[in-house]
Amino acid sequence: MKEKFELEYLLKTSIRVLDNMIGSPSGLSEWFADNVTVRDDIYSFEWDGSIEEARLLQKKMNSKMKFRWLDDEENEDDYYFEINFESDRMTSMVSLKIVDYAEASEVESAKMLWEQQINDLKRIIGA
Repeated sequence: MKEKFELEYLLKTSIRVLDNMIGSPSGLSEWFADNVTVRDDIYSFEWDGSIEEARLLQKKMNSKMKFRWLDDEENEDDYYFEINFESDRMTSMVSLKIVDYAEASEVESAKMLWEQQINDLKRIIGA
């Protein structure tokens, strides 16, 4: 059984920039995976020559992308990963929230992987 975990980051950027980096295959290819392609609602993420596929469950312009790995679809549990972002009008910072699931023994390494990917995103957008 997988455990749910959440991570949150504050970024000094605009919602429009973040939506392009999270809401498009070309944007995701810059920081999340080596290459990302889409056919219908199936996203193919490539890392070091290995491809993992996920179904897009929900996309809200300028706020959210939610996916389920195809490997998890036959599972009765509702596993998914989600990237949410919203602007704070007071600080003009953007709050980026990650929701994901991992096996108990892999939660820490999954968090470290997200941390590395978010650091790549920050570097690319200059946040």
